Amino acid sequence: MKTVRVVAAVIRAVNKENKPIIFATQRGYGEFKGGWEFPGGKIESGETPQQALKWEIMEELDTEIAVGELIDTIEYDYPNFHLSMDCFWCEVIHGELILKEAEDAKWLTKEHLADVEWLPADVTLIEKIGEELHETKDSK
Repeated sequence: MKTVRVVAAVIRAVNKENKPIIFATQRGYGEFKGGWEFPGGKIESGETPQQALKWEIMEELDTEIAVGELIDTIEYDYPNFHLSMDCFWCEVIHGELILKEAEDAKWLTKEHLADVEWLPADVTLIEKIGEELHETKDSK
């Protein structure tokens, strides 16, 4: 089975109530159109995961991010390929998160992480992210 290596940005911020929130996007194209995911994309030959992530977020959201700590590497078997996804905590440095490819986007608090229909590979991250959001009171 073909392996596809990708990176995903778990972009976090703090809302007006000083609660930690994360950014989720809804796929606007392809086989998984309409599913919710963390933004990112494929790692090209010669790129580090961090370089790929910065490039993908600039391309998809017109935003510059700082790539932080690796949260996890998700290994997931879809019917036609194996996905290997490096997921990093990220923060916006510059830009407004303009949707260039996604159909929709939402900022979600820990309590609302389950309010969207996540793509299967992304679901495996939700519990871990929820725990981190709970512990991170003053992240920005």
